[in-house]
Amino acid sequence: MMKPMKKSYKYLIVIIAILYACTGQAQDAMFSQYYAAPLYLNPGLAGSVREPRVILNSRMQWTKLPNAFTTYAVSGDYLVDEWSSGFGLLALTDKAGSADLRNTLLYGTYAAKIRIAEGWVFSPGVTFGYGSRSIDFDKLIFGDQIIHNGPTTDDAVGQLGNRSYFDFSSGMVIYNKIFWGGFSAYHINRPNYSMLGENATLNMRISVHAGFRIPIKHSILSKSKLSSIAPSFIYQRQGEFQQFDLGANIIFDPVMAGIWYRGNPLNKNYNEQLSQDAVIFVVGLNLKYFEMGYSYDFTVSNIGPQSGGSHEISVTMLLPEPRSSKVKRRDKILPCPNYTGFKWSE
Repeated sequence: MMKPMKKSYKYLIVIIAILYACTGQAQDAMFSQYYAAPLYLNPGLAGSVREPRVILNSRMQWTKLPNAFTTYAVSGDYLVDEWSSGFGLLALTDKAGSADLRNTLLYGTYAAKIRIAEGWVFSPGVTFGYGSRSIDFDKLIFGDQIIHNGPTTDDAVGQLGNRSYFDFSSGMVIYNKIFWGGFSAYHINRPNYSMLGENATLNMRISVHAGFRIPIKHSILSKSKLSSIAPSFIYQRQGEFQQFDLGANIIFDPVMAGIWYRGNPLNKNYNEQLSQDAVIFVVGLNLKYFEMGYSYDFTVSNIGPQSGGSHEISVTMLLPEPRSSKVKRRDKILPCPNYTGFKWSE
């Protein structure tokens, strides 16, 4: 008897999550390695490294539940040093549940690079995007279909439809070679994303985030390579949802390991207990122009270990620039922040 009960419990969690997403309380997909998705974190981070950059992100959440939540993103950005400007593109899609409730986003980003002091850059950015929500109607099963074993007569079927919308976001960040911090606000225009023809606005997602790199000049592995510790945090809020992540990565070039905590220490859940979500373990590898990270979320919330936790992979590639006949003056080159703690370049 225990196994069917556990299976029913899993399905119930998925059904509740999908219904919650369809009733005006949608929440953006979140990455545990938020620092490895800079364009999704803050538009001001576009062009924050010197080389053209391409990033791939993949996340599978609660893998032991049926039809786990999945999110995929690909982004690219480039710094035009002569214009003191960064440009970027981001595409993201996430899918939830057996009916394939899908959100797809395509963003274009611009960020200005303003020198405010020696080695310091202030970078405000804007993002304009197109979003859509869709669902596989053939996979929907309504209550009267189960009762009468036939086609549904529910009026909601005629009202359901795919939804597309325009999206606008903005953010700002200040950084140098070892520090970065900023504020961002996504869905500033609060677009209507209802699939039932109603007025359901997407809540604005705001975040405050910062991190820095502490160099360690003598590695226990090799005195010729710099090692470092890179602590950072992010606080995010979207409607009634709040989340706080805090942790650090430790780098012994070319290897990285980190541990993080996600929760909401300011609020309590319905059991009057501390609201907490997961402990996150991270490992990574850096090969100068290629960086890869893997993280596992160990669930400590009420859903518990039976959720299977969450797996996430990030891949960052820096592309070599075409050689130019002009030699760039060193004082014209903008500094690059270190999100993970790896030493990209000086």
